Amino acid sequence: MSIVPNANPFQDSPFRALSASALAGGASFLGGKFEWEETADAHVLKGNVPGLRREEVKVEVEDGSVLQVSGERVLERQEEGQASHRVQRSRSKFRKCFTLPANAQPDNIMASIEDGILIITLPKLNPPMPIHN
Repeated sequence: MSIVPNANPFQDSPFRALSASALAGGASFLGGKFEWEETADAHVLKGNVPGLRREEVKVEVEDGSVLQVSGERVLERQEEGQASHRVQRSRSKFRKCFTLPANAQPDNIMASIEDGILIITLPKLNPPMPIHN
């Protein structure tokens, strides 16, 4: 994986971005950026989700081959004056979809949020053992 600015972090990745959407300010907290890292045992995707809590993010596998990451944040701010009461509400959503690598185990996916970073770990299938005759 390249760390060069503006480089495509998925250039050598088995993941392909299928779709992405950021609605009503969603880009401000997701930025549309995910990084991929491959270890001997897993594929790891990391994305920025500052301010989102675990329950505000969904990580799902559809049809066994598509990883969908989505989230929604609702903010409410109240201001009270002498003669008025004002409530401002805003909603931000995002959704990104990726094809899964052929060697990923979608049934064993793990996700966590640490310091505003969503970490998705997809364990790899064990390679088949060679058959000796």
